[in-house]
Amino acid sequence: MMFWYNHDVSGWGWFAMSAGMILFWALIITLAVLLFRALNRPQEHPHTHTPATPPAEDILHERLARGEIDEDDYRRRLSALRAGPVTKP
Repeated sequence: MMFWYNHDVSGWGWFAMSAGMILFWALIITLAVLLFRALNRPQEHPHTHTPATPPAEDILHERLARGEIDEDDYRRRLSALRAGPVTKP
């Protein structure tokens, strides 16, 4: 006769079988969810990232080209950019 048909099985035997079944199904469900997430993850394309901000000198050059600043202002700001940050005492 099989083990679980025996009426002499203690409460711990039933508890162990129930806990084992719950753990088994929890493992199966976890694996299914992880597999689903891995398969549905958007593919990373190396050429679709956002471009970095242009250097400050390029922005300054574009502002001159658009006429937002004049040539004297451009030269003054360009020299300030190339001089580096000003430290205050």
